[in-house]
Amino acid sequence: MGADDLIGSFFKYAFVSIATGVGLYAALLGLLTTTTFQSHAVYLHAIQMTWFKDLDVPEQFGFLKNQVTPFSIKTPDNELLYAWHVLPIELYRKHELALIAEPTGHISDITSRLAFQLLRDDPDARLVIHFHGAAGTVGSGYRVPNYRALSAGHPGKIHVLTFDYRGFGRSKGQPSEEGLIADSLTVVNWAMRVAGIPASRIVIFGQSMGTAASVAVSHHFAAQSPPTIFAGTVLVAPFVNVPTLVSTYSVAGTIPILSPMARFPAAFNYLLGYIRDKWLSNERIAQYARMNEVNEAKYRLTIIHAEDDWDIPFHHSEVLFWHAVNGSVPVGITYDQLQENKVEAQVDLGAAGTVMEWRTDYGVIREEIIKTGLHDVVMGYPVITIAVMRHFEAADPAFTA
Repeated sequence: MGADDLIGSFFKYAFVSIATGVGLYAALLGLLTTTTFQSHAVYLHAIQMTWFKDLDVPEQFGFLKNQVTPFSIKTPDNELLYAWHVLPIELYRKHELALIAEPTGHISDITSRLAFQLLRDDPDARLVIHFHGAAGTVGSGYRVPNYRALSAGHPGKIHVLTFDYRGFGRSKGQPSEEGLIADSLTVVNWAMRVAGIPASRIVIFGQSMGTAASVAVSHHFAAQSPPTIFAGTVLVAPFVNVPTLVSTYSVAGTIPILSPMARFPAAFNYLLGYIRDKWLSNERIAQYARMNEVNEAKYRLTIIHAEDDWDIPFHHSEVLFWHAVNGSVPVGITYDQLQENKVEAQVDLGAAGTVMEWRTDYGVIREEIIKTGLHDVVMGYPVITIAVMRHFEAADPAFTA
């Protein structure tokens, strides 16, 4: 075979490879316009990531016997949400003998269990309601160490309530923005009405996709008459909204999904029109701050993001922080104006990152950009424990006395 033939073969195979790649990418874009495929791509709810462990046996995930109570919560549209109530370790220690004497596994009536009664009957009990991210279940990945970090600040008083949205794990149904918001409101209402925990003793905590649900919940209750304001809302690795996220998202930080299409605005905007669940956290968080300011309601919001997050770039948090601050200012503030303000007001923590607090007469909006923590590892960090404690202490200074 001559040199010309080798060159011809090279270009032939190169052309076939490129054409195949373009064809597969076009097929992917086509699939993303369908409701079913898009739902799986956004929520990844078919991926369990519990590695053959039984969610009804929380001890397999490192918990003590009956430290976790698996149970279900019914939504208004009759979906059953799978949930865990996690006892703080010091409270567990005080009641260990009574707790281990109870039967294990999923319980049909959680109100009959000692763990629930310790939550309901203690006027000093605090509750973190945990909204997890896409894929997996309540027992997947870094979520278990996250529950420990959430209660570590006061291991005798801080309980954790976590659940799987519809379509995730053992929860029935199919996920959608409307459905996940309904699920989230159902769980919060259960905490306040069945467990009897007032909003002032509840912190709303969300990570990744769960931040969108957390913002929607905080916004919903702030819009009530009279408004219901929680002790605080903590958002870890949030995103601005789904259209913005898909324009920047890359698998493992290296393989872009839709960002190549951003070079062709007309085609890109056409594809964005097919997005069903937009999760406009930027709009909701601005309205949340604005409503609280108008209602003169005390509120606290913390946004945490790691610079080395491959899944959701930390710039999303900076933009979301600006939307919240902008909502708190009657005349508004531009992104550039806020950046100028950061030059003087932002605290440089060196290798730990930076902190910026925006304070009004009624609210505290805090942005923490840490140097390392990736997308999930950060959930077990002390920064999470301190954020939760900061909110509970602000709501009731006597809590940490």
